[in-house]
Amino acid sequence: MTDLPVITSKLLEVSGVRHAFFTRHGGVSKGVYASLNVGLGSGDDPAAVLENRRRCAAHFGAETLVTAYQVHSALALAADGPWPGSPPQADGVVTATPGVVCGALAADCAPVLLADPRAGVVGACHAGWKGALAGIVEATVARMESLGAERRRLSAAVGPCIGPASYEVGLEFLDRFTADDPAHARFFAPGAGPEKRMFDLPAFVLGRLAAAGVEPCEWTGHDTCAEASDFFSNRRAFKTGEPDYGRLLSAIVLT
Repeated sequence: MTDLPVITSKLLEVSGVRHAFFTRHGGVSKGVYASLNVGLGSGDDPAAVLENRRRCAAHFGAETLVTAYQVHSALALAADGPWPGSPPQADGVVTATPGVVCGALAADCAPVLLADPRAGVVGACHAGWKGALAGIVEATVARMESLGAERRRLSAAVGPCIGPASYEVGLEFLDRFTADDPAHARFFAPGAGPEKRMFDLPAFVLGRLAAAGVEPCEWTGHDTCAEASDFFSNRRAFKTGEPDYGRLLSAIVLT
């Protein structure tokens, strides 16, 4: 196993399960991707990305990671080993097979890790605002149930993502959420001007978890946009004019 700096949640520190929210540290990538960039879709050197992914898998004593080609969907898939070909398009990966490391990539979107240790089922999903609104959390829970999990026994943690003090949006964004459910207005606070609002993505995802019957659940409290030394961020890269950004990994495995 490799010794990479990671963040964990006490809610997922249970027998038979290991998990990690990786930071940007401990890899071999250079420049804007320094150093633990795991995004194969980035403009980074593919060899460096593969080495970074190998290091993350080795953290769990495994050889490979199982991640999907993320498209901000509400689709979660079950895996019993590495994909036989190219990663399928999906935003959630769940498993009941020990040793299969389920991962989600993010760079401001909310990664969610879930576990039912009694059933021996774990999962990871990528919940950006679009996927979260569409139902990726609920789809991941349902896919875990198809493998024998029970939502009343699930614990979940939302990892490092853009925080409520960093996520300024326009009124059209608020309108899109309240059109789905007027109660979603509670996840928005006043912005810098009358046409702006601040969106609380982690609270929204936690709300979706709770509504799906998943309790306890928590956010680790790390803001990817504000904490440049530890995390990659899409929004920060855009604001600073950087040409690209790395992707962070959040992963969980049955031991």
